[in-house]
Amino acid sequence: MKMIAAAVLSLASFGVLAHGPERHGTSPKPISAEEHAWGRQGDPKKATRTIAIGMSDAMRFTPSEVRVKQGETVRFVVKNGGKAMHEMVIGTLEELKAHGEMMKKHPNMEHDEPYMAHVGPGKTYEMVWNFTKAGEFHFGCLVPGHFDAGMIGRIVVAER
Repeated sequence: MKMIAAAVLSLASFGVLAHGPERHGTSPKPISAEEHAWGRQGDPKKATRTIAIGMSDAMRFTPSEVRVKQGETVRFVVKNGGKAMHEMVIGTLEELKAHGEMMKKHPNMEHDEPYMAHVGPGKTYEMVWNFTKAGEFHFGCLVPGHFDAGMIGRIVVAER
């Protein structure tokens, strides 16, 4: 009987170790100074504008195009109105395509970058980004199959 109880307890502990799509932890992380081609993490206190981005199971973002000014810090409020997990990842088109291919090979890969919002069904997530460089950048859902189905948007950053 003790062996059966031990076996049940050991199997139950695997559920504790399982990791879902939600982020954990309650303490805020320091703002990253890491610079990317499309900018860097923004300070929420310095956000000058809030842009709502909707995600749907029709594999679309609404709006699909965002226009900002170089140097602007934007708070994105990303809402998943669908029943599937979606994400909004900011980057260059080339980097998004490459990362999307890697996600096809490793679909359970975990991310925790400031330019990525992983949003469960019916949930909302806030992401703050500072667009330090002018140019054309993109955002996409890199859940396998979503990007290829057209879940991509464009960010146009106007020069100061």
